[in-house]
Amino acid sequence: MLLSYPVRPRLSPRRRVLAALAATVLAAGALTGCSGEDGPEQSVDAFLKGWRSGDLQAVGFIDPAGAKVAATEVTKELRSFAGELADTPPKLERTGDVKVEGDIATARVRLTWPLPGGTTWTYENPVRLRHGADDQWQVIWEPTVVHEKLEPGDRFALRREAAPRAGVLDSAGAPLVAPRPVVRVQVTPGEVTDVKALVRKLDAAFKAIRPALTPPVDLADLPQRLKEADRGALVEVVTLRDEAYRQIKPRIYDLPGTRFQSDQLFLAPTREFARALLGSVDPAQADDLKAHPDKYVRGDLVGHGGLQGRYDDRLRGAPGITVITQHPAPDGTSTPTGVEVFRGEPKAGQPVKTTLDVATQNAADAALRGQTRRSALVALRISDGAVLAAANGPGAAGENLAFTAQVPPGSTFKMVSALALLDKGAVTPEATVRCPKTFEVDGRSFKNSDNFELGDVPFTTDFAKSCNTAFTALAPRLGPDGLAQAGRTLGLESEWDLGADAFTGKVSANGSATEQAAAAIGQGTTVVSPLAMAGATAAVARGHWDQPRLLLDPAPAKPAPAGPALRAESVTAVKTMMRAVVTGGTGAALADVPGEPVYGKTGTAEYDNNPAHTHAWFVGWQGDVAFAVFVEQGGSSTTSAVPIAERFLRGLAAR
Repeated sequence: MLLSYPVRPRLSPRRRVLAALAATVLAAGALTGCSGEDGPEQSVDAFLKGWRSGDLQAVGFIDPAGAKVAATEVTKELRSFAGELADTPPKLERTGDVKVEGDIATARVRLTWPLPGGTTWTYENPVRLRHGADDQWQVIWEPTVVHEKLEPGDRFALRREAAPRAGVLDSAGAPLVAPRPVVRVQVTPGEVTDVKALVRKLDAAFKAIRPALTPPVDLADLPQRLKEADRGALVEVVTLRDEAYRQIKPRIYDLPGTRFQSDQLFLAPTREFARALLGSVDPAQADDLKAHPDKYVRGDLVGHGGLQGRYDDRLRGAPGITVITQHPAPDGTSTPTGVEVFRGEPKAGQPVKTTLDVATQNAADAALRGQTRRSALVALRISDGAVLAAANGPGAAGENLAFTAQVPPGSTFKMVSALALLDKGAVTPEATVRCPKTFEVDGRSFKNSDNFELGDVPFTTDFAKSCNTAFTALAPRLGPDGLAQAGRTLGLESEWDLGADAFTGKVSANGSATEQAAAAIGQGTTVVSPLAMAGATAAVARGHWDQPRLLLDPAPAKPAPAGPALRAESVTAVKTMMRAVVTGGTGAALADVPGEPVYGKTGTAEYDNNPAHTHAWFVGWQGDVAFAVFVEQGGSSTTSAVPIAERFLRGLAAR
């Protein structure tokens, strides 16, 4: 049997080439499946763009079964799935090539969510697409597009774990501010039958607490608060340090309606301990939450003021952030599903180590205790410039006058004036310098405190007795800026990197004859801080100026360089005169202080045109400790600043 076959027509050479090209194009299209304008890449990119912008109208969606899903529904569900992350949408990026198998394409997408506290959560997730009958690639919409562990109806939620807060440390590395026991005194209104009697007894008990343990407790509004509260409520009265509570516990424990709740708060060793310098640690306040909603949440501990505020980020560390999934309950609440999708561990805070010495600070605080006027006491170690104490009296109301006051130094500045005069050879300690009752400069009359006069006496006596008229007469020998130059050798007006706000002083220069006379006795436009004067005093005791040091870690990046060596003869003379202030001058009350010899200079500084309005000062040193005492509107230094200095030095001797 013969079989017949159709005969293929022979293709011309040109037709053979065209056929080959067509076959090549078809083959290429079958291999990539995504190279044209309508490929899956374009659909994925449009989806990511719409996700970011919130407009998905340009993208087609189907569910896993192939049913169409409206773009508006996808937009709604994306925000719902995001949950507590909805207001901080992720950064979206397609990674790698899109893989195509039949009519299904799979793209990899990198999602980077910004989380509170600067934490980021990054992961990759697949996005699937299907090639439809209309020749378009459509995104298969399902919860796993957002995250592989999401189920329908889930949403992301944040869980935050506070980091352990680090402490502010003393020079030995022991915490100054640490968790300390406290007792919250509360009252239940329904159990109080005689509110007036209760308030009277509480008030008497609180007033019996030692001042170092608690501030005055104001109970004026307690009756009204008890009246307005529910009968079974707990009305807060005051939070006491545990030692303060124990001091009065027998007097208040059995009072009707009282309740006592133990707790812990971050506190310094005493209520007054370097309070303005250290600042405080408190639960986040409304202002904190409003100013830094991305940093703080209710219940966080936040540093306020002083070192606690300045170094809050370092001390508080970074909270741990966990992202979990939640599912709405039938009653509308959300309950965790138990699925943890991200965990960032908390990072403990780093301590701030200071040069403060507990015993010296306690002595400084005790010396100012009971002061009703704004006051300050700064103490430095002469050998290395370490700030040992920075105390502010109760009247300072949280202001660190010790570092930031800008006030005239009065006659304590005669230490600087004397050094400048001695450096210029304008006077010697033994030279006779007349001390009249008054001295006139260009029509302005300068006088001595209480109008005393010494007559013709050695310059050392003028200094020891604080004779204003002798110094105003010598002022022209300093020249227009001689006083300012001498002040700069003692660190005044320098740029310090202390790690805390500090005023380094401003010394009068190039003024009129009257201004130069006033500046020579610490008046006029010259202003300083107690810290600046303590640093200048330490420089005289040491023989050169070193910037005071407060922080050991983190150490200041750019502390001021050390000053030049002071002229030895001048320093020796000033030391002799400052010793004479104590042995036979205005600081004689310090002559019998225990320990090494005390050197110093008193100062009474007018701060306006009324001679009766004066600040009180004392600067000096004993052994390796230099210090400055300031009392705002303190009147005579011998009746205010000098007694504070005496209490401070006796407190040091007793430690």
